[in-house]
Amino acid sequence: MVKIAICGCAGKMGARILNIAQSDREVKVVMGLEACGHPSVGSKIGDGEVTDDCNDISRADVVIDFTVPEATMEHLKAAVKHGKAIVIGTTGLSEQQAAAVREASTKIPVVFSPNMSIGVNLLFRLVKEAAAKLSKDYAVKMVEAHHIHKKDSPSGTAKRLAQIIKEASMREVDDIKSIREGEIVGDHKVTFEGPYDVIELSHSAKTRDIFAKGAVAASKFVFGKGPGLYDMQDVLGAIK
Repeated sequence: MVKIAICGCAGKMGARILNIAQSDREVKVVMGLEACGHPSVGSKIGDGEVTDDCNDISRADVVIDFTVPEATMEHLKAAVKHGKAIVIGTTGLSEQQAAAVREASTKIPVVFSPNMSIGVNLLFRLVKEAAAKLSKDYAVKMVEAHHIHKKDSPSGTAKRLAQIIKEASMREVDDIKSIREGEIVGDHKVTFEGPYDVIELSHSAKTRDIFAKGAVAASKFVFGKGPGLYDMQDVLGAIK
């Protein structure tokens, strides 16, 4: 049984992670973490309660964090202090903050991914293969769409896709279009357009549950692992 702590437990993602975790017999939610003064502090969550003290993550085996970069850094420090594994799905981290995640992974096991969806990580694999196989006669374009509340643009997933394409083919994405409207959960489409055909690879998230489900899968994967930096490709490889 993996004991998990959910950071930002009162938010939209936190609520979905709680819901998915409670339906999984292999995990137990032992605490939630929220900002100081949040009205949910002191309330019950899973088999524990909501707290505003980062040190309370000592009760858990794995910390799941989908918050904001500044909060994630504090939760990361606490995870290192108490020797706890952490799953980070927060996007928009600066290079300095990403470096702090890499440094922490030398001390604790860390799963760090811009997108926890199993489906999106399959998209990563398919895009990598397409970029490697298709000639440079193909122009590469990308469109990503999210809800109006999303702050980072392009999305972390779009940036990762662009990185994958560059690593696989030594070419840059010609254009990335970002859309922010309504309550779109997350859409990503990569188009390879050649002189004779067009290849499109896409993924559309219907609910946030796909990210929550991936985060819970990542918590089970990282439990018991040694220090290291893992991503959802590692988690995907472990799923039978």
